[in-house]
Amino acid sequence: MAAPIDTVADDDALYVLTAVLLTPAQFPSVLGDDYPAACAALALEPYSEGYGLVLGQDGSGARWTVVVEDVSLVAVAIAAWDCGMDYDLSPDDRSVVCALPGWPLPVAVAAPGLAAPHDPLPDREAEGIEPAPLTPPDTESWGPAQRRMGADEIAHQWTAWREQIDDETAFADPPGTDSTGAEATPGSGPEPASGSGPESASGAGSGSEPVPEPDPPLDAPDPHPEAEVQGEGGIETGAGGDQADDAAVSPVTDSPPGVHPGVRRALAQAHDYIDAPPPPGRIRSSFATGEARMLRADGPGWSLVARTDDIAFILLDEEPGEVLPVGRGSELPGLLKGLDALAVRPA
Repeated sequence: MAAPIDTVADDDALYVLTAVLLTPAQFPSVLGDDYPAACAALALEPYSEGYGLVLGQDGSGARWTVVVEDVSLVAVAIAAWDCGMDYDLSPDDRSVVCALPGWPLPVAVAAPGLAAPHDPLPDREAEGIEPAPLTPPDTESWGPAQRRMGADEIAHQWTAWREQIDDETAFADPPGTDSTGAEATPGSGPEPASGSGPESASGAGSGSEPVPEPDPPLDAPDPHPEAEVQGEGGIETGAGGDQADDAAVSPVTDSPPGVHPGVRRALAQAHDYIDAPPPPGRIRSSFATGEARMLRADGPGWSLVARTDDIAFILLDEEPGEVLPVGRGSELPGLLKGLDALAVRPA
């Protein structure tokens, strides 16, 4: 496709390598917790229709991200590529919003016959301050971007992750307590989980060792006892990357049972979303098998992924590489139903 005027030379072409959507229902989670935050990371207005991001190289091999308004065209191209079909993605010049140097996501391929991908050289004739080249997140260190990417990976590989959890042991209550850590009452106890999610090819990568924290007091009040929660031990995940490593996925069993304070905080904030809806894209719902939906939600320092008919997983900034399962209990189904009602869905 022709490169945008005043950003890439008029006589230079962009060799398209891949494309992604930037819409309220679907956007690269590395850019932010919600759609407005993702747009802000690229200095774009959060229009409700969204954008398409076309990643490629110019004639010199420089990396460029071209932002276009023709979301439908980009969606068709992505669907064709996902099916292994060729598709010439060539948006009309009139739909081009801008071109940004660099790539916000890692791209594993390069255009043949060009120099290795590199950042564009500064334009000495450009007026004002040029934007810094976009760069993918650092996958070597744990942070918000890696946490969100990890949650996305669990959603894509749900079955492999779900198989790591034994409901009878993962969600067993400590003696004398119920699933939230409070004093048990006759007849209380966890409800059985509903089963596994959609088919998946593989698991996820390895991460750093979890850091145990002391259990909260058993009589501590819990304003939102949404679910039965596994102890501070969880499942380790990688800090990022596209390839999964099944051998590195294993439950952590050396931590005592109890409710992780970060999980309590995440569930309480997720519950607050129902009363005070967050920005668009903070909660997203996608297709799952049967009548279930796959939910993704993010908040300050946490990410949640769940099937509406099953359990949930929570990732925390303070627990690098660790995944904390949350059992259904009696409250989680209602929470997931409320979140799904607020979620944006792909068109």
